[in-house]
Amino acid sequence: MNEQEKKIIDCVNSLHDDIIDFTTRLVAQPSTLGNEVGVVEVMTEELGRLGFATSQIPLKSESLINHPGFAPVPWSLDGRNNVIGTLKAASHGGRSALFNGHLDVVNAGNPDFWQQNPYTPTIVDGWLYGRGAGDMKSGVAAMTYAAHAIGKAGFGLCASLTVEAVIEEECSGNGAVACLAAGHDADAILIPEPFGPTILTDQLGVLWFKVRLSGRPTHVLAAPTGVNAIEKCYSLIRALRHLEEQLNLADRPASYSGKEHPINLNIGIIDGGDWPSTVPAEASFHARLSFFPGVTYSETCSLIEATISKAAAGDDWLRNNKPTLEFYGFRSEGHSLPRDIPAFTVLDSCHESLTGQTAETYISTCTTDLRAFHWFGKGQPTCFGPVAENIHGTNERVNLESVMHVARTYALFLARWCLLTE
Repeated sequence: MNEQEKKIIDCVNSLHDDIIDFTTRLVAQPSTLGNEVGVVEVMTEELGRLGFATSQIPLKSESLINHPGFAPVPWSLDGRNNVIGTLKAASHGGRSALFNGHLDVVNAGNPDFWQQNPYTPTIVDGWLYGRGAGDMKSGVAAMTYAAHAIGKAGFGLCASLTVEAVIEEECSGNGAVACLAAGHDADAILIPEPFGPTILTDQLGVLWFKVRLSGRPTHVLAAPTGVNAIEKCYSLIRALRHLEEQLNLADRPASYSGKEHPINLNIGIIDGGDWPSTVPAEASFHARLSFFPGVTYSETCSLIEATISKAAAGDDWLRNNKPTLEFYGFRSEGHSLPRDIPAFTVLDSCHESLTGQTAETYISTCTTDLRAFHWFGKGQPTCFGPVAENIHGTNERVNLESVMHVARTYALFLARWCLLTE
């Protein structure tokens, strides 16, 4: 590193307490789906305090709804916003950058399963515990203060910088798409997802769907004369499990050749019945299925439709009382990028300057907001983030030293990608 870069790294290190404090304030906000107002306010205030020009990008907009990346959802978009912080270029000659992180979190579940309240951030032995600590509020804090460190160290950038904090990453991707539709893009996009200090080159496609069934209700005293809608779900789920098996056995991209079970079906919600002594008249289940890069969303939908239709045809009741199938939320196709594109090379050089080692490549079996930037943006997008454990589970935690490494790496990336001016 040259003297300018060393000064920036020293500045990031001096911001350690601010980064951890900001992380804890974000984690303390229970920003589940539809409950993001508090965390959006915290993020907006922090960006303004640090000298960014701020704005909020609403989810409910014509530009989003008319965008090819929009994912229809059954819940309201009203009054829900993303946050943008921008720093104008102080000179010319660099390449623009955008840091993207999501503020929404999945439900924490039963708090009795946690060692502490999931929204009371707690530090133990260098790890911060709490829902969203890893996925991905610590990364949001790291990227925000990495950007702040450039100016605090006395430098400007030779290209524009955007710090973007979005919602609905966990269910639709509509937050990132809304910001793209509003014109926020860059030559390089970094997302601090908690996959560790790795460079993501490949990710799967993901979709969500819901299956609804009807039965024939009756009093339990005459249960054999009824049709239990909940139990009718079983054969459909078994058929979908067989589809999952077949997808894992099918030809796959070379990058996924070493993954034992990359395609995963998840039955995430099941609902049915209204009384223990009544044979249930209705039932439904919601599921998530992934698919390889190169396979389209519509192709995968067709496979699911055919699977449900075939399973229903083999059941005397479902043959004449067909299940209904609805696709909503995620409709994200996968992608693969070469490891040696310029943004990835610069990012790797930053990690190596700080650690003496090159970064590992990450092949993802889930999806991230990279999907929006890859398919609809102009830049080179990847993930590089902290080390976290138990994301989407109980006792989620993030390693705080790894958070600082992300902040240092992102700041160094700005120096080398955007270039510095004094």
